[in-house]
Amino acid sequence: QAQLVESGGGLVQPGGSLRLSCAGSGSIFSIDAMGWYRQAPGKQRDMVAVITSGGRTNYADSVKGRFTISRDNGKNTVYLQMNSLKPEDTAVYYCYADPFSGRRYWGQGTQVTVSS
Repeated sequence: QAQLVESGGGLVQPGGSLRLSCAGSGSIFSIDAMGWYRQAPGKQRDMVAVITSGGRTNYADSVKGRFTISRDNGKNTVYLQMNSLKPEDTAVYYCYADPFSGRRYWGQGTQVTVSS
């Protein structure tokens, strides 16, 4: 069964760092874009960062200069390095993968809490 498995969330103090990972398994092949969304309590799910198979990246304005997205195409894995974290970064983070054909896959979500 195809799935995305996330790891790396947790509790961190303001100004700290976390690295999220999202690995595809099962029958996930030929992935084009991979990326991350986040959803804070009572808010809509918003795009955080995306990276194409060719390495082009795009970021939400709120995370530019603090977050870095990268991927390992051979492992169908995407990473999100988050630095200088702020309380407003607190949310559930969801990874996704867009195959060249077929539906989008979503991860199960991982909680990131930024608090002192």
